[in-house]
Parts: sequence; C-alpha cells; structure tokens
Amino acid sequence: MKLSFWQKNSEKIRNFVIILVLFLITSPILVGYVWLILRSFSEDLVNGFVPTKLTLKNWRFLWQEIKGYPNIWHTTLNTALLALGVMGVEVSITSLGGYALSRYDFPGRSSMMKFILALHAFPAISLMTAVFYLLWTLRLLDTLWGVILLKVSLEVPWGTWIMKGFYDGIPWELEWAGLVDGYSRFEVWRKILLPLVKPGIAVTAIFAFLSGWSEFVFVNTFIFSQNLWTLSKYVKGFIGDYRFADYGLVTAVGLFYMIPTIIFFFFVSKHMIKLTIGGVKG
Repeated sequence: MKLSFWQKNSEKIRNFVIILVLFLITSPILVGYVWLILRSFSEDLVNGFVPTKLTLKNWRFLWQEIKGYPNIWHTTLNTALLALGVMGVEVSITSLGGYALSRYDFPGRSSMMKFILALHAFPAISLMTAVFYLLWTLRLLDTLWGVILLKVSLEVPWGTWIMKGFYDGIPWELEWAGLVDGYSRFEVWRKILLPLVKPGIAVTAIFAFLSGWSEFVFVNTFIFSQNLWTLSKYVKGFIGDYRFADYGLVTAVGLFYMIPTIIFFFFVSKHMIKLTIGGVKG
C-alpha cells in the first residue's frame, strides 16, 4: 500500500510542530537574554538590537570599585557563602527528616506530613514582621547566618517531602539485612540507605543552592551592612538609582550574576532530569 506524504512524515511533522510551539513560547525570554548580552557589550543600542559601538566599559566593575558600592568579588563571595550555607544545612536536615517520615510510624506522623505541606504553602512575606523581631532577639539581624537559617526553615518542608519520596523507593529488605548484620538504625541509614538516595540529595542540594543564590527579599530586608551585600542586592542598588541609571552597567552586572548559575546548571542538569514526585527513574 502506498503511503501518503503525511503518513510517511507524520513523526517529523509532529516533532517540527512541537519545536515550533516551544520556540514561540520561549522566544520572549530568548529575545530578552540576547538584548541583555548585546547591551552589556555596547555603548548603546539603536533600533532595539543594533550596537552603536562595542566596549568593555560596562564591565569595569570587575577591575575597579564603583563609587558607593561594595567590591564585586567580596559581594560574590557573600553570595556563594549564602548559597552554600543554605545548601549544606538544608541537605543535612532533609536527609534525616525524609528518612524519619519514610521509615518511622510514630504518633502524629500523618498530621505532621500534612502540616509540612501546609507550611510550604504559607507566603513568607506575611511573616516578615515576626521574623524581623525573631532575628533581632537572636542577634542574627544583619548577618548572613540569619538569612541562611531563615531560608532553610522555609525550604525544609518541601525538601523533606522530596527526600521521603526517594527513601520510599528503597525496599525494606535492604534495611532489615543491615540490622541482621548488627548495624544500628543510624549505621543502616549512613552506610546503606544514604548512598542509595544520592540522586535525591543531589536534587535537594541543587534547588537549595539556586534558592540561596537568587535570594533577594530577605537579603534586602534583613541585611543593612554593605560588606554583607549579595549580588541580588548589588543589582538592585543600580536599578534602584533609576534617575542616574547606567543601563550598560546594569545589564553587565545582571549578566555577571547569571553566569555562575548557568555554569552550575550545566554540571548538575543530569541530576535534575531524574526527579519525579516519588523517586528516580533511569
């Protein structure tokens, strides 16, 4: 039987349509990034996207301090410390919390799981006044540790749920075999289960790092000293001074802020695509 053109090329046509739809949906974002790159390396743009003259002057913040703003490398270090701090504390808590929720049938377990989800649904902005008073009482106001602990407390519920899904995918027989060999529950967790949930730890760590790296609201609200600024507040500083804004400088700083995230995503993307609600695949 002779196949028609549409029957012979149905798969190619379907793939082309899917790619075209995805391109159209993402094109505003792609156009925005192209404009950002062009503007950061040019003195000005005409007709929207045509550079008048290419220059590195907009990137001068890398080798000279901008008056009224902190050193860019010290600010980058603060941002990295915040992101790594959130990642380290959150992974430590969620890897233990997920195990407890998955393996222990304690009274109130079901209510606690529902409460954890409800906590994640609360808008953090509604807690600002209470959090301000709490940080001030604990002498953590205007410190990176205060923001780190605040971010972790808000991210732990969702991270614990992710880790619970990965623990649920491990057969009980492996844990029982460890107990029969004389391991304690902690040794079973550390020596047997923990290596098996590495993909879950990786996913939790990735989201925690990105959340800490991009944090702005809490940094802007609870950090006052310039020597504790992160890159998000650094960028906001230039945008906030809109009456005197150097848009070339703003775009260059914004692009610099994105570069570590892009590099980080390039190395960890293989772990992110393994995530499912209940565990891993592949």
